Amino acid sequence: MEHVPVLLAESLEFLAIRPDGRYVDFTTGLGGHTAAIAGKLTTGRVLALDRDAESLEQARANTKELHDRIIFRHAAFSQMDEAIRGEGWDWVDGMIADLGVSKVQLTSPERGFSLMNAGPLDMRMNRQSEITAADIINRSSEQELVRLFMELGGERRIPAEKAARAMRARPIRDTRQLAEVVASAVPRFGKLHPATKIFQALRMAVNDEAAELDALLKNAPKHLKQGGRWVVIAFHSGEDRKVKNAFRDLGRAGIAKVLTKHVVRPGPEETRRNPPSRSAVLRALEMGPGGPDDSMDELDSKDEAA
Repeated sequence: MEHVPVLLAESLEFLAIRPDGRYVDFTTGLGGHTAAIAGKLTTGRVLALDRDAESLEQARANTKELHDRIIFRHAAFSQMDEAIRGEGWDWVDGMIADLGVSKVQLTSPERGFSLMNAGPLDMRMNRQSEITAADIINRSSEQELVRLFMELGGERRIPAEKAARAMRARPIRDTRQLAEVVASAVPRFGKLHPATKIFQALRMAVNDEAAELDALLKNAPKHLKQGGRWVVIAFHSGEDRKVKNAFRDLGRAGIAKVLTKHVVRPGPEETRRNPPSRSAVLRALEMGPGGPDDSMDELDSKDEAA
């Protein structure tokens, strides 16, 4: 399966790869960023993590010539401590997280992520998880669905209320039925399908993406050595706002230096070759001279006091 990693050149530039360094790709996906990092290593290693076992297996196949420099582990953001320390690593030289949805998920109808194909209302990134999109759509109250569509999908109140009201057609059995039910109740504005934000909200709820991102932003800096670099690529404003605020707090606390005064976006050539990249924004930081341990403990104590 062809895979085009987003903002690849910019990511590598900010990471400033050391041939003997230790790196973590928190969102391996199909292995694009992982392979590019591994290709610059000699004695170094990159720890490739993903919560989606199927994407991880595809990444293994896509990077088979680089396996001597890649360590694959099935892990979510909230499991990073065990994954990193499980390799005996006290610190790493660089980290990257691409918060976009894997192409394996979007192009496999049986995964239930896409509204363009009929498939089960699944949307689980980790198929070992219990809750599916069908559970949320068919069991949540109308008020709960309105809140979910607004908070996670970024939908406006009136369309969110109309979409939630349309769920009275339950049980909703598959992705095509869900898309059609929403489209029958919510008028189309612009190019987006009326159910686009509804699908986003369900995906984020099923995978507890808000809590997982919070875990990433809180715990990842603790593993970054002095002078180490961290790159995060987000695809919608809610996630980017969290990243921006976390980086800003680390900068103000003197723990790290934010390297991106303004977000980095794909250029015209990249968006032409890879249209899904058009909404990507990249932020990067460098761990300061205080190192992660004492400074991060101090920041955590301030958070708890607040």
